[in-house]
Amino acid sequence: MRVRAVFFDLDGTLVRYAGVAYESSWGALGLAAGVGPLWDALLQQYRGQPERYPEWVRENARHLKGIPVAQVAAKIFPPPYAPGVPETVAELRRMGLLLGIVSSGVSLVAARVCEELGLDFYVANELLVADGRFTGEAIVRVGLNDKLAVVEAKARELGVDLAELAFVGDHVNDVPVLAAVGVGIAYAPKDPAVAAAARFVTHDFREIPALLRRS
Repeated sequence: MRVRAVFFDLDGTLVRYAGVAYESSWGALGLAAGVGPLWDALLQQYRGQPERYPEWVRENARHLKGIPVAQVAAKIFPPPYAPGVPETVAELRRMGLLLGIVSSGVSLVAARVCEELGLDFYVANELLVADGRFTGEAIVRVGLNDKLAVVEAKARELGVDLAELAFVGDHVNDVPVLAAVGVGIAYAPKDPAVAAAARFVTHDFREIPALLRRS
């Protein structure tokens, strides 16, 4: 069955923020907001407990209350795309594929990436904003343990079978998705389990169109 859609992870895949854990939008946002040490302590507190991920997100959000979004945006944008991402996405668009993001990262970054790259959709975790400032609240849309369920729901919404779907990811929370879709692609995998779950492994984003043509 041919691939009709490609879903991407965000952190460590489409974007790679230097100097923070997992190259993540969370880490970059925390540094930009001046709460990096607090967030690092929370990361250590909750590490290895994926079932408590929603609690971790809400604790992070609480430390942002009252901080202007513009202050943060000035430091995290433009997004630091992985090498080859813009041209690869442009080629995938020319191939007529549906393209989107499903990520446990921050929707503030996912929305910007979606707009700049011309993707069809994004699903990520939202930090609520009012009057230009973070409210200290969050909505968890993609937990660490339920990314596959979110991918399945989005594929159904788009009328795409999992066998017609490719997914590109880098971390262990991507393993269930990589194993379930028609074409799992591990990009610069952070753990051997990620590579083992994928059909293809690459360290060059520009190889992805050719891999899809081979599938």
